Amino acid sequence: MSYTLLGFIIYLIIVFIVGFITYRNNKSHDDFFIGGRKLNPWVVAFSERASGESAWLLLGLPGAALAGGFMQSWTALGCVLGIIFYWFVIAKGLRIESERLNAITLPNFFAERFGEKGKIIRVLATLIIIFFFTFYLAAQFNGAGKVLFVTFNIPHIWGIVIGVVVIVFYTMMGGFFAVAWTDLIQGIIMIGALVILPIYGFIELAEQGKSLSQAIGSEGGNFNSFVENKTGWAAAAVIISGLSWGFGYMGQPHLLTRFMSIKSADKIKTSRAIAITWAIPAFAGAMIIGLIGLALYGNGYYADVEEIMPHLATTLLPTWLAGIFISGAIAAMMSTADSQLLVITSSVIEDFYHKTLGKDVTEKRLLYLSRIITIAVGAIGFIIAISSENLIYELVSYAWAGLGSSFGPALLLILFWKKITSQGVIAGMLTGSITTIIWSNIDVLESIISVRFVSFVFAISAIFIVSLLSRSKSNV
Repeated sequence: MSYTLLGFIIYLIIVFIVGFITYRNNKSHDDFFIGGRKLNPWVVAFSERASGESAWLLLGLPGAALAGGFMQSWTALGCVLGIIFYWFVIAKGLRIESERLNAITLPNFFAERFGEKGKIIRVLATLIIIFFFTFYLAAQFNGAGKVLFVTFNIPHIWGIVIGVVVIVFYTMMGGFFAVAWTDLIQGIIMIGALVILPIYGFIELAEQGKSLSQAIGSEGGNFNSFVENKTGWAAAAVIISGLSWGFGYMGQPHLLTRFMSIKSADKIKTSRAIAITWAIPAFAGAMIIGLIGLALYGNGYYADVEEIMPHLATTLLPTWLAGIFISGAIAAMMSTADSQLLVITSSVIEDFYHKTLGKDVTEKRLLYLSRIITIAVGAIGFIIAISSENLIYELVSYAWAGLGSSFGPALLLILFWKKITSQGVIAGMLTGSITTIIWSNIDVLESIISVRFVSFVFAISAIFIVSLLSRSKSNV
């Protein structure tokens, strides 16, 4: 048995053990969905970062850097700025307000904020989460298939099956406790891969007598340009498109629940420092992995560009270390997929079944139903994963834009603008979702400016306009 396979098996065993251990910690559906609001700041920080960066960070972003060169630096910078912004601006306020409103999900937080007028918001938010998260979840399962194919030559579909079975099992067993504690492990492995693999890449380039910029420059084209050698508005559009990834963080339900789960709002400061310290080298490392792949193999890299990280790991690293870091790529996928499973399950059980339909059943029954829905959602994600031909980067970008614009502007204004109304929130959610769906499917629009930027701007404008109009009408 190879060290690579041995490292991966050990990682899976650890994940299963966590699932069994945390099974007994779930006494209620509050425990299952947000850990009873009693997680320590280190677990929250690593869980938020591991959940936030998925297979997209270890597979999608390096693949995009390999295909596009230095232009993708704006994407990395936009993500880091988005992370810093929402940890400073959103985290503490959401923790305080969600406890005051006794809300354990984002849809319920929005709904409780507006009392009787919030019922429509709860249903709409639930539908938006289910729709966009199915694509996001499929991207993570696809990531499992790619990594296991490159590393162990396991057929893509069976790699997806393995990923689905493992994730659904420990999420169903341990709920938020299992997800958060496995995220801590996964976050450590991910940052190790993103820091150490680039170092080995630079060593390989040095041994070949190459520098990174010179090797990339020899490829010709636009790889060495931060704006694809464009000028004027076209260059500005490249920058805006990359930086606009930062908008999405404010609207990702699977990340925002981390802020709700911490022991107290006073602990946010500690978690924030840890999360930002993790994010900066992680995004830099992901970019460098893709650029090193471009420098070593050129723009005609024979395989799927999103397989460059596991390819470099198995090529450059000692086999035992490659095994650990391949587990890091799987960890990235798992840490996001498990969180998304929980969010979809919580939306169906807590927001629709419990709150909207008013089904007042025992905590034991709610916990049982939560586990059943987790299995069902995993099955749906599997079907989408095996039938989709889109790259992980594209699937995540679509879901990121839809969720970010549907919920981000609404959350930001709820926390900081007293004039916001329920009608404004509904208008913002609909505008963000519809704009994402339409803009993403019209190539000429997407080529002009990123859907992530447009959908966010349209949504926040809709909230302002409709809130002011609805307030003026109510005062007539």
